[in-house]
Amino acid sequence: MSTGTTTAVRRPGPLGDERGGSGAAARGPFDWKWVVIGACVAFTVYIAMIPLGFLLWQSFRTPQTAAVEAVFTLANYAAAYGSGDTWRLFWTSIRFAAGAAVFAFVLGTVLAWMNERTNTPFKSVFFALSLIPLVIPSILFTVSWILLASPQIGIVNLVLQGWLGLEEPLVDIYSLPGMIWVDGLHYSPMAFLLMSAAFRAMDPSLEESATMSGANIFQVAWRVTLRLTWPAIVATMLILFVRSIESFEVPALLGLPVGIEVFTSAIYQAVHRYPSQVGLASAYAMSLLAITTVGVYFTSTLSRRGSKYATMTGKGFRPRLIDLGSWRWAAAAFFILYFLLIVVLPFAVLLWSSLQRFYAVPSMEALQNLTLDPYRFILSYPNLGRTVLNSLLLSFGAATVVMLVASVVCWIVVKTNYPGRWLLDNLASLPIVFPGLVLGLSIMIFYLNVDIGIYGTIWIMLIAYITRFMPYGLRYSTTSMLQIHKELEESAAMCGASWSTTFRRVVLPLLKPGLVAGWIYVMIVSIRELSTSILLYSPDTQVVSVVIWELWENGQYVELSALGVLFILSLFMLVMAAQWVGRKYGIRE
Repeated sequence: MSTGTTTAVRRPGPLGDERGGSGAAARGPFDWKWVVIGACVAFTVYIAMIPLGFLLWQSFRTPQTAAVEAVFTLANYAAAYGSGDTWRLFWTSIRFAAGAAVFAFVLGTVLAWMNERTNTPFKSVFFALSLIPLVIPSILFTVSWILLASPQIGIVNLVLQGWLGLEEPLVDIYSLPGMIWVDGLHYSPMAFLLMSAAFRAMDPSLEESATMSGANIFQVAWRVTLRLTWPAIVATMLILFVRSIESFEVPALLGLPVGIEVFTSAIYQAVHRYPSQVGLASAYAMSLLAITTVGVYFTSTLSRRGSKYATMTGKGFRPRLIDLGSWRWAAAAFFILYFLLIVVLPFAVLLWSSLQRFYAVPSMEALQNLTLDPYRFILSYPNLGRTVLNSLLLSFGAATVVMLVASVVCWIVVKTNYPGRWLLDNLASLPIVFPGLVLGLSIMIFYLNVDIGIYGTIWIMLIAYITRFMPYGLRYSTTSMLQIHKELEESAAMCGASWSTTFRRVVLPLLKPGLVAGWIYVMIVSIRELSTSILLYSPDTQVVSVVIWELWENGQYVELSALGVLFILSLFMLVMAAQWVGRKYGIRE
C-alpha cells in the first residue's frame, strides 16, 4: 500500500566515504573508522620516519657523555670517508655482495630450469625439499660450514688432505671466496623459488618453436628462455644483492677473524668499541642505506616496466618438457649433491658436534665418546625458558601487529581515493631499504635520546621487528586485497553496516589467505632474526638467535650445536604446522 511518500535510498559514495542511510544515522557524529585509520596511518609514519630521521641526525653528532654535551660535527663523515681504508671497505662490500648474488642466482636458476623445463627424475620431491634450507638460520648455516671447511678442523679439508695426500688445507672458509660460497649457497633457495615461478608462468611456445628450428637445448635456454625471463632475472639479482649487502652473520663469523671487513661488520664494531662510536656507525650506515635504496628502486622500476616481456595470455598452455636423455640422471645427481651441500652436511655436522664433550673430527675414536652432555647443558641453561618465550612472543606479536596494520594500510592504498595514499604506500615500504643492523642502530639511537621507558625492554625489540617486516606484510596483503571487488563493501554499506563492521565481517575474512600466509612468513623470519636483535637485547630480553651468537663468541661449540639442532627441528615443526594451517585455510604454495 502506498502512503504517498517517497523514501530516497542513497548509494554509498566513494569507498571510505559512506553517506546517508540508516547506518549513518545510527552511527551518529562519531565513527570508529577514523580512529582505526588514523591510528594505523600514524603508526606507519612513526615506524618509517623515526629510524631514518634519527640515524641521519646522529651521524652529525659527537658522542654525548655525562661531562660533555653532544654537538654538531662533520667529523664522523670525515673519519668514515676520509681515508683509503673506507674505500677498501666499500669495495670489499660490493665484491662480497655481488659475488654472493651471482653465485646464488646461477645456482638457483640452473636448478629452477632443470626443475621446470626438463624431465629430470624426482624433481617434484626436490621442489618440496627446497623449502627446508629456508628454515635454517644464517648463523647456524655459517657455523656448520666453519666446522666443515675450516683450515684446522674442517671435515672437508681433512678428508681431501687424506685422499690427495696434501699437507696444506685445500679450502679456506675464512676468506672472501669462502664468504661468497656460504652466503650464496644459503640464499640460492630464494633464487630457485623466484626463478621457478618465472619459468612456470612463461608460455613455452617460443621455446618449442626454437627447438623445431634446430636449436639445441643450451641455445634455447640462452637465447630464448633467459631473454624472456629478463625482468625476473634482474629483479632476482637485485634482491639477492640487497640481501647480501645487509648480511651480518657471514661477514662477522668468517671475515672479522681474518681482518676482512664489510659495512655491516664495521657498524657492529663501531657500536661495540669503548667508548661506543655511534656517530661513526651512523655515518657508515648511511652508505649502506644508500646502496640498498638504489637496489630497491631499480627493482620497483623494473617491475613496473616488465610488461613488454609478458608471454602469459588468456589462452591456456601446457609446457612441453625438454628431454635430457641420459643426461637426466646427471641432472638428478646434481639435485642430490646440492641437497647434500645445503641441508644434509650442515645439519649432520651440527648433530655430530652436539654429541661430543669437545668438538672432534669424526673418527672411530671420537665415536666412542658420544654424550648427551651438551643437550643437558642447553636444557639447564640459565633463563632458557624466558629466552624461548621471548622469541615466541616477539615472533607472534610482530606477525600479528604487522598483518593487522598492513591490512588497514593496504585497504587505504588499494580501495580508497584518499589524497596522499601513494605516499602512505611508500612510507610503509620504506623500512625494506634498512638492513637489519642499520635498523637496530637507528632504533637504538632514537630510544636512547627519547626516553619513554622502553629501552632495554622487550617492547623496543617488538617495535624493531614490526618496523623491519612491515613491508613484507604489506606485499602479502596487497595481493589478496586486489582480488576483492568494491561491490562487496558497497553492498554491506547499503545494508547499513558501518565501516568497522564491513571491514571486520567482509574484508578481513576475504583477506584471510593473504593474511595467514603473511603471518606465517613474518613469524618464521622474526623467530630467527639476529642482525636487528644484536644491538637491542638486554639480559632479560635475550632471544634464541642471540644466545647462539653468545655461545659462539664464548667458544662453546658443542653447546651451540646442541641448541642449533633443537632450534632447527623446532622451526621445521613450526613450518609443518604453518603448512597445515595454510592447507586448512585454502592457501596454495
